[in-house]
Order: sequence, then C-alpha cells, then structure tokens
Amino acid sequence: MFGIFKRRPKEPGTVRIEPLGIDLPVLSNQSVLQAALEAGIDFPHSCKVGTCMACRSRLRSGKVKAIRDFSYVLSAEELKAGYILACQAKVAPGERIVLEVEIDSQRPHHPQITCQGRITAQTPLTHDIVELRVTLDQPLAYAAGQYAALRPAHIERAREYSFAAAPTPGGDRELRFFVRLTPGGQFTGWLFGEPRVGQMLEITGPGGDFWLRDAAAPLVFVAGGSGLAPVLSVLEAAANAGVARDAVFLFGARTQGDLYKLDVVEAIAGRWAATFRFVPVLSHEPPDSGWTGARGFVTEYLAAPHVPDIAGRHAYLCGPPPMIDAALTVLAAAGVADGHVHYDKFLDTSSLV
Repeated sequence: MFGIFKRRPKEPGTVRIEPLGIDLPVLSNQSVLQAALEAGIDFPHSCKVGTCMACRSRLRSGKVKAIRDFSYVLSAEELKAGYILACQAKVAPGERIVLEVEIDSQRPHHPQITCQGRITAQTPLTHDIVELRVTLDQPLAYAAGQYAALRPAHIERAREYSFAAAPTPGGDRELRFFVRLTPGGQFTGWLFGEPRVGQMLEITGPGGDFWLRDAAAPLVFVAGGSGLAPVLSVLEAAANAGVARDAVFLFGARTQGDLYKLDVVEAIAGRWAATFRFVPVLSHEPPDSGWTGARGFVTEYLAAPHVPDIAGRHAYLCGPPPMIDAALTVLAAAGVADGHVHYDKFLDTSSLV
C-alpha cells in the first residue's frame, strides 16, 4: 500500500526593508507595499497604483514580479540602477529580497491605527461633493495633507480620502473629509444613496506622502474638485504655524456651482504670514453668467502674471489625474525641479481595477 503524501505549502516570500532593518513575509496575493502596510510599517506611499512613485525603492538583492511594468513611470536609468515600485512588486514563495527605501528625513511619522468611527454629519458642498464628519472611538494623529481609508462593514474594499482640516496636536477624534460621487463607486454609491448620519465606518490611517516640506521658497498650490481637501488641510496648518512663504493657490472647477469653502480660503488668506493670492478658475462656466474671474483650465494659469517667478517655487498639486499630468508638464517646461513638485492624484474606482 502506498502512503498518501500531501505537498507542503511553500513558505511565503520575505522582504528585508533597509535602512529600517525589518524582515517580514510577503504572501502571494500581496504586493510588497501591501505587506508592509498591513504589518504596520510606515512605508512611503501615496496612490498605491503605480503612478505617484512615492514607494520607489532600490532592489538590492533577489527578484520581484511586476504587477504592472515599472517602465510605465520609471526611467531607463532608474530601472538599470535597480529601482522598483513597491506597490507593483510581488515576491515569489520562498524568494527573499532586500529592499532599500528612501526615507525623507523631514517625513512625519504617526502610528497607523484602525478604529471605529460614526458619521455625525453629511453636508452637501456641491451637486456631487459632500463634507463628511466622522467621530472616532480613539484619537488619530496625522500630518496635514495625509489621508485615511474609510469602509462601512458591508463593503470589502476601503476607499481613501484626504483629511480636510488641519490636525490637532495629540490626535483628533473628529475627522472631516470631502467626498465626491464617483459613478459606479461602491462606497460613494452607498454614501450618496441616502443620509448616512449615525452609520459606522472602519477608519485606517494615516497614509500618504503629501505634506508641506520645510523650506523658504515661495509656494504654488493647485487643486481640482475634492482635491481641495488636502490643500485646505496643508494651508490651514501652515497658517496656524505662521509659515511666512509667499503663496498662490489656483483652484480649478467647472462652474460657479462647483466652488466651495471659499470663506475658509478667505479666512486663511487673511491670516497668512506672507503674501497670499487665491485664483479660482472655471472651465465650463456659461459665457453669459456674469462671472468676471479666470476661465479655462486651471493649469493654463501656472505662469505670470498669475504665478510670478514660477521656476523658483515649490508646487503642491491635488486633483484628478488629467489635471496633475497637465500641471507636471507645465511645471517641467517652466523649469521647476522635480524634487520641488509634490502631488496626490485623486483616482476613481476605474483606476484601481
């Protein structure tokens, strides 16, 4: 009689993250970034889908399998030097890799937590954006510009939304988010379907690498749609801290009905410690509406006289991918250094498939 031998499951892959000196397993259904975040490691990241390059790391040893071709965003020189995107890299069972992560010395560090929150307000801001207020069962600390993942119990996949207000020292129990209705979006379909005040959410955060770097250079901010949230958070925090850097803020919207929180921006401008110029730009405002402000696409205003001395400014961009991509092209042509441009692409559900 022959015995029946069961094949032993293969050991998961492993990654050693330097200079943190951390070893952790990477399951076959995880990216390196997923494994790190689920282990509570504060790994630099933003979009998680291979467009922002915040998780760019150097592969020192071992091999990874690319979920999405790294050459989509990394240059030939970067690929030759061994750079990969942690969010698009998988590790084969039994494989061991060593990954070197570039960590900005200024990067804020807050412990990532998962907690429960109750929706306490759901206030319409435009026809397709609401302000969501959520009260937590414990404080959550974050840096202005970062985001949290929100998930009601019946939805499997959480969706990430930027904090829309400056953080409070010691952490916040009440969070604010600007949520835009996404056609076909599971979370926003549920949220906009009927009032959800009183409903519970699972909150995980903070995450993201969008935050104001210390420097003396003047600033330019560009936001579109619900991308106002992280910019407003950064501006409010900077005003609270007395940051004295000249700033121009370009806010792109379709029509006057899509402009919101103008009173908050005005209040920030009134107490900014240097010069502050706010330019709302409307792309689809009817020509006979009486609007006397800027018209066109917001990226068309990334130049003098609206933004003087653009080459010497540090740029912070938040909004839909087409806006970000157009802004990056304009800034590069204007001579703004890559290291002085920071952005957060607001991807919808279709971008995550």
